[in-house]
Amino acid sequence: MTFSLQFDAVAEARPGNAWKARWHRSWPAYEAWWIASGGDHGPSRAACEAALAEHMPELAPVHARLTSLAGGGDRAARFLSTWCPPTYLGGCSLAARADKGEVRLLRNYDLSPELNEGLLLRTEWTGMPVMGMVEFLWGLSDGINGAGLSVALAYGGSGTVGEGFGITTILRYVLETCRDLDEALAVLARVPSHMAYNLVVADRHGHTCAVELHPGGGLTRRKQSIATNHQHNGPAPDRPGFTRTVARQESLEALFASRVPPAQLSEAFLAEPLFQRNYAQGFGTLFTTEYDPAAGAMTLHWPDDSWRQTLEDFKPGSRLVHYGEPAAETTDLAATLALLRPFLPETWHSQFDTWLAASADGTTDWAAFGRLFADGWMNPPAAERPTHAPQRM
Repeated sequence: MTFSLQFDAVAEARPGNAWKARWHRSWPAYEAWWIASGGDHGPSRAACEAALAEHMPELAPVHARLTSLAGGGDRAARFLSTWCPPTYLGGCSLAARADKGEVRLLRNYDLSPELNEGLLLRTEWTGMPVMGMVEFLWGLSDGINGAGLSVALAYGGSGTVGEGFGITTILRYVLETCRDLDEALAVLARVPSHMAYNLVVADRHGHTCAVELHPGGGLTRRKQSIATNHQHNGPAPDRPGFTRTVARQESLEALFASRVPPAQLSEAFLAEPLFQRNYAQGFGTLFTTEYDPAAGAMTLHWPDDSWRQTLEDFKPGSRLVHYGEPAAETTDLAATLALLRPFLPETWHSQFDTWLAASADGTTDWAAFGRLFADGWMNPPAAERPTHAPQRM
């Protein structure tokens, strides 16, 4: 099975037409996920905006501008605030190392190619130059700012939820307002995350740190600046055998024990066990990001290509990346659709499984299903929902 993902590098100092175009491109899929995951039953728009003003006031004007570009609706405002959002998961391996004047932060992003935006965005939304890989249309999974501060996230391995913000917005806030590791740690201790996440931070002075964020607020610092998808002294991680989180952690520990120079870390991140190839089941490495805080630079790595950008000389463009083994001309639709199941309320699983099984005979029109799904077709109470998936004519 083969997959592909287009990566776009976009620069827009203030939110404008480029961001608006991206919103219209990506929002239908996000809206479908939001509805299916119960986002409409979360905090009100007023509560979301109040939380943002309380915890991250510097981002409030940016949020208002983005909401306006998105049409000004309540659902868009609540989604973009990421205050107490639905749960979401991911993979990732992280490491930061400083030695002899060199500093590097590395991350592998592990997920399905169908669930990543592939957007590298450079902005100056609050006056601070920031570039990084976008999630949730304005948050960041990793990035660097003009002060030479870089940060990246990894899922903490537990679906436990507390009152807090989506982690990608917190990373955006750190890079918009902080200049070094100490300032970043102060923000991370103050702003609550809604789920468990592991972060690695590095600044241009060679200060690095790994922290575990806890659902609802609070953090724990770790001795080594490495992280995968579980937390020390936390709940047992989800599907540890599938994600190989322990094996990847041990690989990173061995890597640091061997004192590999910072500039050579990318070689290990492009090799197993850190590099994942399980794309068909939604857990493959989509990209490796290497941050050089002292140079204000980042490089996206793939096994057969790389793409370097700097804050001072950012070059917009696109790259198409292919994943998986060549040959398969057909797509395992059932396997792809099954990726949706964890994001559906449990009360929908039985009917969804029935439709999924029926898809083998080709009678289920899944494209029509997706359109109805995005329009809120499954949002009514169970008694009012259709019992049959759309059929091909």
